Amino acid sequence: MALPGNWIEHRREDGEPVGWIVPDGGGFRPRDILGRPVGGAPVDWLEAEELLDARSLGFLANRHRLRQADGTERPVRISQASTDGIVVVADEYGAASAVGARAEVFHLPFPAPEELLLNEG
Repeated sequence: MALPGNWIEHRREDGEPVGWIVPDGGGFRPRDILGRPVGGAPVDWLEAEELLDARSLGFLANRHRLRQADGTERPVRISQASTDGIVVVADEYGAASAVGARAEVFHLPFPAPEELLLNEG
């Protein structure tokens, strides 16, 4: 996906991209590396940066859930995330981390669809 022209990339102090800041009326809305909104109402620029810095990339390492068409959910781990798409790997019983495992792979669009449920915290 080509990013909208008004999405401004935000990087951590070490140069790693952690998301975007999007103008919205008189404020800004931060979006994480999956393209999802962070926070609620528009905030000022500095707060948008702080929200993205606080979220950083650590949440990507957590287990998440992928809601299937039949409504069931599967545990998954994020394997890749870019504006070209998001790749998640089935992670029942930690299979995504097992050496030699051939876990099922799912290719998702960017921004992440609602079916990818983030386990935050």
